[in-house]
Formats: sequence, C-alpha cells, structure tokens
Amino acid sequence: MVIDGVEVNEQSPARDHAGDLLVRIAAGDQGAFAQLYDMLSSRVFGLILRVLVNRAHSEEVLQEVFLEVWQSAAAFAPNKGQGRTWVMTIAHRRAVDRVRSAQSSAERDEKAGLRELSTPQEDVAEQVELRIESRRVARALEALTDVQREALTLAYFGGYSQSEIAALTGAALGTIKTRMRDGLSRLRQEMGVMS
Repeated sequence: MVIDGVEVNEQSPARDHAGDLLVRIAAGDQGAFAQLYDMLSSRVFGLILRVLVNRAHSEEVLQEVFLEVWQSAAAFAPNKGQGRTWVMTIAHRRAVDRVRSAQSSAERDEKAGLRELSTPQEDVAEQVELRIESRRVARALEALTDVQREALTLAYFGGYSQSEIAALTGAALGTIKTRMRDGLSRLRQEMGVMS
C-alpha cells in the first residue's frame, strides 16, 4: 500500500515515531528526547538486563545508551531502518561491550594474582553445571531450522519484537510468529521440558 507517496507494509506501522523523534533530537529538541526516553527506556532496560543480569550495571548502561542517543542522533538514517531498532542496537552493543569489559578485567586480575588461586567447590560445581546446560541449549538450537533459530536469536538475544524481526528478515509477521512458536516447541522437546 502507498501512503503519501511512501510504500508501507501493512504489517508494520505507517509511521516510525521513534525515528521522527530521533530526527528532532538531532536538531537539539530536548522535548523529543524526553518523549523517546519515555517511549523506549523500559524496553531498552529489559534488553540490557537480559544481557548483564546485574540491575545496577544495567541502570548504568541504560544511561550510557541514552547519552549516546542524544550525542549521535544525527547519525540515524531514517531511510535505513526504524528508530526503535537503531536505539535497541546501540543498547545491545553497549551491554555486550560491558560484558566483555568485565571479562577482560577479571582475566587481568587473575593474571595479576588479585583473585583467589583456589576456587570454592561450590563455584566449580556451578560453573560445570552452567557449561553442561549451555551445551544442552546449543545442541537444542542446532535441532531448529535456520529460520526458526534466526527468529528466536533475534528475539531473545537481540531484543527485537516480532514486528521488527519481520522487517529485518523481510518475512511476514504471521510467518515470524509461526517460526517462533514452532521453534520454542521444538526447543522444549529437545531439552525435555514439558509445556
């Protein structure tokens, strides 16, 4: 369908409200920034918290994300994607950077001898259990089709909504919903989880 000379997919919203706000933010509009924050902050925080787990660190990264949005809004290109997706991508990148930074810091401390040389038995057991569970999940994911795995990865690790996944992959929204439903069902089977 074409609206005002712009082709619009009926499954996606006609307007990119976050994108409109980003354009205004690029021009220095503080009110638009407040609106964008109100619109996306809880969702951005949820994505960051899923990656970092630690609430305090997630709050810090949330502030960093919106500072970056304020400072680099001019880099948003409305013709290349949705505003919400652009902000969520920044959030995911910042969260992953924080995880990598923490890992590097821990490795440096360990090399410098600042960490305990002996690990308590409980920590070892927990690490082994996490590794075993990670392998189970990886094997279960391998049992999915490529399109199911892609949809679930974008949703759970990328923080994208089903509509955003449809836009990113070029598939219909109903197709994405089916892929996710079938993929989750298959994961439950593979991992022996009863629904």
